[in-house]
Amino acid sequence: MTTKLNAAAKSLSAARLHTTLAVTAIVASAATIAPPPAVAKDKLLLKTPIAFATALPGLGSPIPRVAKQIKLMSGGTLRMKVYEPGKLVPPFEILGAVSSGKINSGYTTSGYWAGKIPAAPLFSAVPFGPEAGEYMAWLYYGNGLKLYQEMYDQAGYNVHVIPCAIIAPETSGWFATEINSPDDLKGLKMRFFGLGGKVMQKLGVATSLLPGGEIFPALEKGAIDATEFSMPAIDARLGFHKLVKFNYFPGWHQQATVFEVLINKDVWNGASAQHKAILENACKASMADSFAEGEAIQHAAMIKNVEKHGVQIKTWNDDMLATFQKTWNEVAEEEAKNDAFFAKVLADLNSFREGYQVWKTNAFLPRQ
Repeated sequence: MTTKLNAAAKSLSAARLHTTLAVTAIVASAATIAPPPAVAKDKLLLKTPIAFATALPGLGSPIPRVAKQIKLMSGGTLRMKVYEPGKLVPPFEILGAVSSGKINSGYTTSGYWAGKIPAAPLFSAVPFGPEAGEYMAWLYYGNGLKLYQEMYDQAGYNVHVIPCAIIAPETSGWFATEINSPDDLKGLKMRFFGLGGKVMQKLGVATSLLPGGEIFPALEKGAIDATEFSMPAIDARLGFHKLVKFNYFPGWHQQATVFEVLINKDVWNGASAQHKAILENACKASMADSFAEGEAIQHAAMIKNVEKHGVQIKTWNDDMLATFQKTWNEVAEEEAKNDAFFAKVLADLNSFREGYQVWKTNAFLPRQ
């Protein structure tokens, strides 16, 4: 009896061993056949100075979120270290530094390069131009992105550009006194951005383009009389309401503003397909996220300005808006005559907008 039990036990052990070996062989075979995980082997660290403080909601706040997402999506093989304005490179030097390879990336807006590339502001904010949805439609499904990269290539900058945030209309400006006619603008010293600044110059305003952190001191010392910068919730962080009490709308000069990530082209070309896809899609997601953030927080800032800070929210009268638009048309015509690529981009954008107008006119409710 004992002999039979021993024999059975041996037989069972042998069977178990056979099964274990078979399973091990199958697992090993599967591991050999299965493709490796789709994770880039090479690591890439993007050292990214930014033009706008991360404390500014919708303006500087998007880029830390992008940095967090690309790290998660890449499993840590792609990282972005964000440097606050002026900590690594001054805001107005980011383009040149990325192009030369001094840094490998930066976060800014193309409107800052107007003095170097006449067409650059068209990819940042256009007076009486497209709102955010229309702007993104042109960039992603029109010729916008293609022309955006072509602009930097043609100008000789060794950068790859990715739109990475967008905000809706800005305020039209902060003034110490009411502005009721074009004559009230003459002789003012005002911080102003982009192509809208050229409009204001034609109307007798002495404009300067100051980084955000320099505007309040300039107002306080009387170096400037008025300013525009961004949306109400962003302007609130800079304290303009403490010095000037008339806040004008609508922001005819910036109905939407696009922000860019610039990457040194040699670095971009050497990046893996996975890292490129992660950067492009993280930035595309940031376009939606930054737009939503900006839309969510403006009303609270405006109410606080009025109820707690004594700000008067003013709306441009029809004559002032007509003057701004007429003057912008003159500026656009002059810029197009002076620069062939500006003319090319503006013509393409206007052509897209003419088609979009059919949809816009019929599809959307009139604003109340």
